Formats: sequence, structure tokens, C-alpha cells
Amino acid sequence: MQSLAWMAWTPATAIFFALIAVTLGVMTWLALRYPETERVGVLRVATTRGDRLFISLVGSALIHLAWIGLFDAGTLFTLPIGDGVEISNLWIATLLSLGYAVAVFRKV
Repeated sequence: MQSLAWMAWTPATAIFFALIAVTLGVMTWLALRYPETERVGVLRVATTRGDRLFISLVGSALIHLAWIGLFDAGTLFTLPIGDGVEISNLWIATLLSLGYAVAVFRKV
């Protein structure tokens, strides 16, 4: 049997999947509470909340892959906590992804 250690289940990974679950829960609640009509944005294609979520998740994945491909995913700085908590520069890609998601939900 092959080891699953390569999957890198870290606290950051757990937070990521927890936030996706919360997002889907909130979107389900919004769909039930406030039924929506399709909206036409800059793409000139009718989209729903779910469509915009999918577009933003795919775009965020591409932003992270491009970041890893173009830049070193090394340490940005170290926090003086315990032995030092290293903050990866991949958080910059995460902030870019959040900005992208906001733009998608507002304009698409």
C-alpha cells in the first residue's frame, strides 16, 4: 500500500478545506433564503452564484500554480513565536486570489 504522506495534510490545508465547506454552506443558505436570477456581467454570459464560485476557484488555483511556477514558494518572513513560525510567500498568491474572487463576484 502506498503512503499518503505526499498529500501534506497540514493545518493550512485543513483551514483551506474548512473555508471551502463554509463557503458552500453560506452559498446554499443564500440560494434558499434569497433565490437568485441569472446575471450578465463583463463576460456577456448569464451566470449564477455557483458559476461565479467555480470561476473564482479555478482562477485561484491557476494563480497559485503560476505563482509556484514563477516564484520560489519559500519563506517570506519568520514570526518570533516559539522556534519561529515561517510565513510562506505563497500568502501573496492567496491575497491575489482573494482579490480575483471579489472581482469575479462583483463583475462577472
